[in-house]
Amino acid sequence: MPVTARLSKRFYDQFGDEVANELVDWFNAVDATYRSDLKEVNELNFARFDASVGERFAQQDARLEKRFAEQDARLEKRFADQDARLEKRLFAQDAKLDTLEARMNEHFRETDGKIAQLRIDMAGWKTEMIRWMFLFWLGTVGAAALFRG
Repeated sequence: MPVTARLSKRFYDQFGDEVANELVDWFNAVDATYRSDLKEVNELNFARFDASVGERFAQQDARLEKRFAEQDARLEKRFADQDARLEKRLFAQDAKLDTLEARMNEHFRETDGKIAQLRIDMAGWKTEMIRWMFLFWLGTVGAAALFRG
């Protein structure tokens, strides 16, 4: 907002209205010129500042993007390493389980064979026990018949 310069009444009386008004107009023109120059300088400075801030933000964004990309790459590598280690351990455990299963199957076969042999042996013992029982029964019946008779 322009400020209109005014001079005292004594100045007007001393130099006259025309000179005093010319001087006031000149002061106002100089003031308007300085104001517009100051406004242009401020706008140029702000534009430079704005460009500088924009450039700094762009640089910071680029740095952050680079760091995030590096962190992503590191995390991906760590996850891949962990996956590889886990796969290796799981494969080793699968191999151990396969070995254990094979051993258990072998033991089951051996046990089944031993149980079958035990059944055969028990059947033989049963037959032998029936024979002995029959022999003792005959002996007892024979002895009883001899002593009764």
